[in-house]
Amino acid sequence: TNPLSAFFCSLSVRRTDVDQQRPGDTGLVAIDDAVADIPFGRNLNEPEDIVTAEYIRAGYQFEHRFSDNWTFRNAFNFTNRRERLENTIVRAVLPTGDLIRNYSLFAFEQDFYELQTNVVGEFSTGSIDHTLLAGVDLYRRDEFTLAGSDFFTNAPLNVFTPIYGQTPRPNFDALPVFFDGDFQLDFLGVYVQDLIAFSDNLKLLAGIRYETFEQERVVAPAPPFLPTGINSTQTGEAFSPRLGVVYQPIEEVSLFASYSRSFGPNPASSASTQFLEPEEGEQFEVGVKAELLGGRLAINLAYFDITLQNVATPDPLDPRFSVVTGEERSQGVELDVAGEILPGWDIVANYAYIDARITESNDANIPVGNRRFNVPEHNFNLWTTYEIQSGSLEGLGFGLGFNVVGDRFGDNANSFTLDNYFLTNAALSYQRDNWRAGLNIRNLFDVNYIESTSGGRTSLYPGEGFTLIGSFSIEF
Repeated sequence: TNPLSAFFCSLSVRRTDVDQQRPGDTGLVAIDDAVADIPFGRNLNEPEDIVTAEYIRAGYQFEHRFSDNWTFRNAFNFTNRRERLENTIVRAVLPTGDLIRNYSLFAFEQDFYELQTNVVGEFSTGSIDHTLLAGVDLYRRDEFTLAGSDFFTNAPLNVFTPIYGQTPRPNFDALPVFFDGDFQLDFLGVYVQDLIAFSDNLKLLAGIRYETFEQERVVAPAPPFLPTGINSTQTGEAFSPRLGVVYQPIEEVSLFASYSRSFGPNPASSASTQFLEPEEGEQFEVGVKAELLGGRLAINLAYFDITLQNVATPDPLDPRFSVVTGEERSQGVELDVAGEILPGWDIVANYAYIDARITESNDANIPVGNRRFNVPEHNFNLWTTYEIQSGSLEGLGFGLGFNVVGDRFGDNANSFTLDNYFLTNAALSYQRDNWRAGLNIRNLFDVNYIESTSGGRTSLYPGEGFTLIGSFSIEF
């Protein structure tokens, strides 16, 4: 017998480099209670505004299988990110459509270190089967940020009749510095979890995670904006339990329920550069999952209730900084359908109803009961494909899909609305032997819509218009 027959080891190493330059477009703005009535492609920055970015990501994954029942895993990732923005930043928008803008420089460099180690084992205690997972997560984030702005010179622009270049473009490196700081976050998580199978149709998941962090920010003096430097430190720790149960009254149907808590540092800072309180969360979920058509089609229906405390949102007085909303609660129902209806005909569909509201507020401008910004009540997605299975056209495939998103508020004050939208997507593909060609069409009818907002009136981001994506692959 080979003594190494139970030994298995795998190691993969990877690296990704990105170097890009793109226009410094900070999006559209809202006037009164809606998005400004202007072309969605209009640039409210200066045409010369640019963002340069460099990313390097490297890491490895290691796995060692001691036996058929016990496995050790270890993974490490390092990311270096550098960005420099030479932009006109929109500080405010007036009802006339006039923008108050300033030339600003924002440059930062970030290093992320992530180390994950865990062991998975399967064993039995009598008639009860266990799958044990235990591990440690280590995380560090180092960041240097330099920001400068000419707050005393307005670079005006009217969103309806824009005239660019009215204010001479400055030397960005000579702008007055208003923030020059270093940030460091160290995070440790230790966890253990056991998946307990009492029988083939009854399983219990029980776990607990201990998390602790320390973060520090050192800000150098930047007169006249910050006459004296600031050194702020924050630590925190918490135990976060996780429980779940699955019961199958019949093989095709599973009833499930789960409860979990979450905890994490808030790296965002207030206008005084002090740290915000750590974000904490609590989630309940119950539902049912069914497998139909001999297991080819899965249907999942779930009710969820999520409460988050100390959520960072943009400061309405200065969106460069953040405030906490107090408490937010999201309740809703989600329905998922995925699988193969007929040979060659696949479908993925999802519908979600979400009631996301502010339940505790630290801001008089955000009353309790307001809806959470950028979260629609109704969201529906459908993607279906069909591939011809035989004949001279075998391998030819077609795809059709829809995205339907309801009305949303653009900020937590609920002062303006983002309209609902309906997108149509399509695809055409052909595969034969070892090669495949495809053409994907996104937003087939070139619909104008706002995809997201940062939570204020001056950063509304339009979604992509009509887009064609071609692909070709071959296997050897």
